[in-house]
Amino acid sequence: MIRYIIKKFYHSLFTLLGVITVIFLLFNVLPGDPARMMLDQNENSEQLAIIKEKLGLDKPLATQYIYYLNDLSPISLHKNIPKHYTYLSTNKYNVLIKLDLQSLTIALKTPYLRESFQKNGKKVSQIIAETLPNTVILACSAILIAVIIGIVLGISSALYKDTWLDKTIAVISTLGMSVPSFFAAILFAFVFGYLLHETTGLNMSGSLIEVDDFGNGKHITWKNLILPAIVLGIRPLGVVIQLMRNSLLEVLSLDYIRTAKAKGLSKSKIVLKHALKNALNPVITALSGWFASMLAGAVFVEFIFGWNGLGKEIVDALNTLDLPVIMGAVLIIATTFIIINILVDIIYAYLDPKIKLE
Repeated sequence: MIRYIIKKFYHSLFTLLGVITVIFLLFNVLPGDPARMMLDQNENSEQLAIIKEKLGLDKPLATQYIYYLNDLSPISLHKNIPKHYTYLSTNKYNVLIKLDLQSLTIALKTPYLRESFQKNGKKVSQIIAETLPNTVILACSAILIAVIIGIVLGISSALYKDTWLDKTIAVISTLGMSVPSFFAAILFAFVFGYLLHETTGLNMSGSLIEVDDFGNGKHITWKNLILPAIVLGIRPLGVVIQLMRNSLLEVLSLDYIRTAKAKGLSKSKIVLKHALKNALNPVITALSGWFASMLAGAVFVEFIFGWNGLGKEIVDALNTLDLPVIMGAVLIIATTFIIINILVDIIYAYLDPKIKLE
């Protein structure tokens, strides 16, 4: 197990390096000038040059890439770096250990995601720390809805194969997988947040934490989670239903299930105690990818419902060409995806003893 985790860790480092390289090249060749957007209408050539120098945008792309890797690396090297890149002296790095040599400084630190171009130099890590929890809560709620309802409907569909119930659930599953999230978000917000507002009590938009209109500070509004969580959970719900149905039907046709039936065990005991555990394997594998995808796929849902999460922050950053925020958010999502995949492999091996981690 430990050997497998170490092996996956090294593979993950190379994957992350590839992700870092791709997003750096992608977002640094986009049309538009962040320095000009920062100055807005107050632009002049002198100020523009100062901003570009401060942000390092006046350097060759290869040099900017090396500086970016140095910022992200837990171990950074500093030698003859221009003043505006000496983050150690300006406390921009969260340094754990620093070793000063004659012409080189070696620092052990937390990865530095740089500062926002648009939010008065606010650290990207701080922005993500403020918005990511809301997205995680939304994604977990959506997954919970998809898992609970999807497994129940999937089992029901398998046990009543080819009946009207099975066909009805199949239609629901197909619709869930087919409807785009942004369309479902608009539809649910309009119907349940506007047309049926007096009945449901739900709002068209709103975040988890809201500021009281009467000056009583902030408060948590859990009802604002209901609509975005349902919308975000619709597509994985459809996938879970189909996977659960097909997997359970396959397991129920195996020899050991027929043996259990011959011993006189009830259908409920056969399903819950013998078949369900093995039938869950493909569902867990699919959900691992869905959870990480939700962190990225929540962009449209959060934007439409006004949910102050990482997805909405990415949209705002794209509109203002706030590259550090976009790149930092993508890196966090990629890292989460990698960690979840490793955890799911371990869980998968626990559920199925025939699988060995190597």
